[in-house]
Amino acid sequence: MRLYIAEKPSMARELAAVLKNPQRGKGFIKTSGGVVTWLFGHVLQQAEPDAYDPKYKIWRAEDLPIVPQVWKMEVNPSTAEQFQIVKSLIAEADEIIHAGDPDREGQLLVDEVLDFLGNKKPVKRILLNALDETSILRAAENLRDNAEFFNLKQSALARSRADWLIGMNLSRAYTLAARRLGHRDLVLPIGRVKTPTLALVVRREREIKNFKPADFFKILVTFEHANGKFIAQFKPSKKMLELKAFDSEGRLIDKKFAEELLKKFSAAPHDGKIFSYKTTEKKESPPLPFSLSTLQVAAGKIFAYTPQQVLDAAQSLYEKKFTTYPRSDCQFLPTTQLRDAQRILKNLSRTNDSALKTLALNANPTIKSRAWNDKKISAHHAIIPTQKFLNMQLPAVELNVYNLIAKNYAVQFYPQHVYDETVVEVKYKDEIFSVRGKVVKQNGWREFYAAPKVKADDETEIILPQMETGDDVLQKKSELKKGVTTAPKHFTSSSLVDGMKNIHNYVKNPDAKKQLKDVYGIGTEATRAAIIDDLTKRGFLKVVKKNLQPTEKAYLLIDALPDEMTYPDATAIWEDKLHSMSEGDGTLENFLAGQVKFTSKLCAAATKAKFAEAEGIFKCPRCGAALVKRKGKNGEFWGCSAYPKCRTTFDDKDGKPDFDGKKFLREKNFDAPENFNPADFEPIISSADFK
Repeated sequence: MRLYIAEKPSMARELAAVLKNPQRGKGFIKTSGGVVTWLFGHVLQQAEPDAYDPKYKIWRAEDLPIVPQVWKMEVNPSTAEQFQIVKSLIAEADEIIHAGDPDREGQLLVDEVLDFLGNKKPVKRILLNALDETSILRAAENLRDNAEFFNLKQSALARSRADWLIGMNLSRAYTLAARRLGHRDLVLPIGRVKTPTLALVVRREREIKNFKPADFFKILVTFEHANGKFIAQFKPSKKMLELKAFDSEGRLIDKKFAEELLKKFSAAPHDGKIFSYKTTEKKESPPLPFSLSTLQVAAGKIFAYTPQQVLDAAQSLYEKKFTTYPRSDCQFLPTTQLRDAQRILKNLSRTNDSALKTLALNANPTIKSRAWNDKKISAHHAIIPTQKFLNMQLPAVELNVYNLIAKNYAVQFYPQHVYDETVVEVKYKDEIFSVRGKVVKQNGWREFYAAPKVKADDETEIILPQMETGDDVLQKKSELKKGVTTAPKHFTSSSLVDGMKNIHNYVKNPDAKKQLKDVYGIGTEATRAAIIDDLTKRGFLKVVKKNLQPTEKAYLLIDALPDEMTYPDATAIWEDKLHSMSEGDGTLENFLAGQVKFTSKLCAAATKAKFAEAEGIFKCPRCGAALVKRKGKNGEFWGCSAYPKCRTTFDDKDGKPDFDGKKFLREKNFDAPENFNPADFEPIISSADFK
């Protein structure tokens, strides 16, 4: 028997329909091509710490870090019934077809079941980038040995275990530290990706609050050449930029100095020379098809959709067979799919969207853009329309997302936008003035595609007279143009996804910034929206007029954590290593060894964490930690939150610790008082809090 294991029921149904003669059973579908069963995502989960040792049920700083020697997995209770069905089918199978999603997590969630059950039967891999019949049949004809994807599984496993190590240990360490300062109801779920993402928003908000607008000045000079006039901007020399008149961004901020320069440039003599005149032909390719992140950013800017809305819409379109796999981090396409272009474009030309219709009708399917690149393809490719015609009414969000995907596909079949870019430098009064101009030679894809809006003062739109180096020019007018610096913009959910994707822009270490310029960012295409959503649901972020803002709880957490956890440098480098591991560079063991070292260091740092002290607390006279009011067998009492390191307890007197009455000062080798239950001090948290 050939057994297909799909990632979810919807995929199993589509696969079974193509395999012909589907007959539904409980938890599986029999077909002419074999039996199809399914999982519900991860049916296995990481074991909780107390599964390794019961003592970990109670949170103690001295037990950290918790590092499993042999990692344990457990069946998720909510999927136990389906797991048993899959288990029995694997026992009956002769051959297994792995039909998880074509990404890192999709690879792991089927593999971990096979490994958990000790499977020794042959396993093949089917890569389902689209669920239309043609795509499924092609994928079925090109099965690969599942062993080829071992490195992808190792990468996913490394990610999962790293999240557990950092989440479980640091959440305990810093929650306990916060409780010692009286934050008794606070639980701090710290994540390898979640925490530096939250820190991006906290730092941005502080930049905005501390921002003070400042004036700056541009000096513009009108020059006259024999062939016409043009305006050039003063460009200070490197030596001049060292003066206090300029800020760190090279802006002229000293008005008096600016006026002195203006006076100098306005005075006779007025003759200058063309110092440099260079014209270069530029070719601009059409924008690439979408990955999930670029789609989320585009839909956020155009329609103000949240990343989760876009992911949900893209997932629905995929399941309706109108578009390909949505959780892709790739923006390129395999050359084998060029054969589908004519049919897809024909379908798009029949759409109700006039802009898309025009774009598709004027497309040339013989043109091969830079998007068609087999070397850039791994398990999946960019998100594009399938060959299925859009023959139904879609919800507005889905329709808008579909049209975005379709337009970025159709524009691949247009010639490049070609123009001459001219850069002119004028030498006048021993200073340099420059201007950049543009002459379009071939409109290409920009003729039918809505290009990004160009600012009114964009120099590239200036048409310049014909000139040569050494030509004479005359200064006709000099003017001072005042500008005002603006505060950084608040993050929105879509711009935060873009920040996570392009994380090199936010790293602290300049060497790491260079190293990470081409990194895949932090998080994955599938998890970024969920991470932002989770931070909001847990009360660390709030949405104010579509902008993300941190709560007081967010400031408390980020201010207490060391830079290693709040800046994305380490996380981004880890993500880069995970990506390299999926391609065979690096090992699971070496990666986790680094995670253990990092976790140990930060657990130690937690003992000195500087949380803001909670208001209205009573401090332990012995160690300075907060006293916590609890109910015991013999009534209410106050105990030190640093237990078991400090076993100080007090009777309760009118809702306060009875400092003057009988008190218990317990040494480490003494038993706690009868009414003292240390479990009362422990917060409740699980591995799900760190995903």
